[in-house]
Amino acid sequence: MKFSLRLLAVLVAGTAAAGAHAAVSADEAKALGTTLTPIGAEKAASKDGTIPAYTGGLTTAPAGFKAGDGIRPNPFATEKPRLSIDGKNMAQYAGILTEGTKALLQKYPSYRVDVYPTHRTVAFPKFVADNTAKSAVKAKTANDGRSMDGAHAGFPFPIPKTGYEAMWNHLVRFNGQAYEAKYRNFSVDASGRTTLATEGMSVQEYPFWDTTKSDADTFWRIKLSYTGPARRAGEALMLVDPLDSGTKDRRAWVYLPGQRRVKVAPDLSHDTPNPGTAGATTFDDTFIFNGSMDRFDFKLVGKKEMLVPYNAYAAVYQAKQDELLKPNHLNPDFVRWELHRVWVVEATLREGKRHVYSKRTFYLDEDSWAALASDEYDARGQLYRTGFAYMAPSYDVPAPYTDMFGHYDLVSHVYSLTGFIAETGGLRHTKSLGDREWTADSLAGAGIR
Repeated sequence: MKFSLRLLAVLVAGTAAAGAHAAVSADEAKALGTTLTPIGAEKAASKDGTIPAYTGGLTTAPAGFKAGDGIRPNPFATEKPRLSIDGKNMAQYAGILTEGTKALLQKYPSYRVDVYPTHRTVAFPKFVADNTAKSAVKAKTANDGRSMDGAHAGFPFPIPKTGYEAMWNHLVRFNGQAYEAKYRNFSVDASGRTTLATEGMSVQEYPFWDTTKSDADTFWRIKLSYTGPARRAGEALMLVDPLDSGTKDRRAWVYLPGQRRVKVAPDLSHDTPNPGTAGATTFDDTFIFNGSMDRFDFKLVGKKEMLVPYNAYAAVYQAKQDELLKPNHLNPDFVRWELHRVWVVEATLREGKRHVYSKRTFYLDEDSWAALASDEYDARGQLYRTGFAYMAPSYDVPAPYTDMFGHYDLVSHVYSLTGFIAETGGLRHTKSLGDREWTADSLAGAGIR
C-alpha cells in the first residue's frame, strides 16, 4: 500500500512537472474575429484614439513598388513626427517607454525617439485567420511550456494564458513561409567605428506555416552562407528548431572551408556568443528571442501601451549604411516609433540553470506577435543590454517582417545591427526548398568557396 501511494505521488509530481496547459474554450475563442482580431489583438481603438481600431492592415502596395522587387517603398514617407522625446523630456513619457529606451535617452544626448502617427499595418493571408481559429481550441503546451502541439499554419495561442504561450506565438510568428535575403551584420564600438561582422545569403523557412501539409515537427530553419568578411567567406551555418523543444534539441551544423567538412555544432544556442554579431549578442538574442525556453521561467505580465519601432521602412529599406550607423546608436532620423499595445513577458532565470542574463523582459506586438523590444539584466540585476526589432510589413504578401534587429550593450557601449538589407537587394519571399536541401550534405555544397 505504501509503495502504491508513493508511486502515485511520483506520477502526480511528474505530471505537474510536465506543465501541460490546455487550449482555450470554444466560448473564449468566439472573441476571435469579433472583439478581437483573428489572431487575438484588440480590434478597438485605444481610449484616447492614438491607437486606431484595426481595419485589416495594409494590403495595397504604394505607388512605385514593383511586384517581385525586394525593396519596399515607404507608404508613410511624407508623414512628420507628432512629437520627439529626448533625455530632457523623457520623464513626461516614462510610462510608455521601455527601460532600455529610457537608459539610452539618459546615456546619449544625441539619442531621440521620434513618435509618428500609429498605423496598424499588419495583415495576414486568410488561411492564417482560419487556422488560428482552429488552433485556439486545440493547441497546448507541455514540458513546462517548452513543447507545443495541436496547431499548424495558425497562431497556436491567440488568447494566451501563460508567458510560454505568448512566446510560442513569437517563435512561430508569420513572416511568410519562406524568404531569402542578402544581408549584412554590423558592430559599432564605443569609439563609433563600424565593423562588418558578417555578410552573406540568408535562407529561412517556417515549415509550421506550410499549408500543403497537415502538420510539421519543425517550426523554423535557417541556412546562412557567408561571403564576408574575407576571413569568413565560404563558411556556412544551418539551424533547425523543433516544436517539441522540451525533449528535443536544436539541430545545428557548420561548414568550415579550411577543413572541407560539415561539423555538428550543438553549442549554437542559448547564451553562446553569436559570431554573426562579432560576439555582441547571444544566439538566443536573435529576433529578440530565439530557440528553446528551457533556461527561463516565462511569466505573462499583461498588455500595455508602449512606444516601439514600427513601420520602419526608412531604416529597413531606404537607409544607406553610413547614414544609418552612427556613433553610440542608429541615426534617429531613420527610426520610426509608434504607440502600440504590446504583451509584456518577463523571463527569470530558472534555479540551477546558467545564462549570461538573469532576467529578460520582452514586448510582443499584439497585431503580429513579433517581439519588438527587450530588456536584458545581468547577474547583479542591472540593465545590461536592450534590443529592438524594426517592423516593416511586406504589404505584397501580406506578412509582417521583423528580421532587422539590433542590440545595445549598455556596459561596453557597443551596439550591433543584424539583417541590414537596404543596399543588398532587400527581401524576397520564395517557395520552400524542400527537406532535401536541409541536410548536412546540402550545407557543404552551399558553403564551398
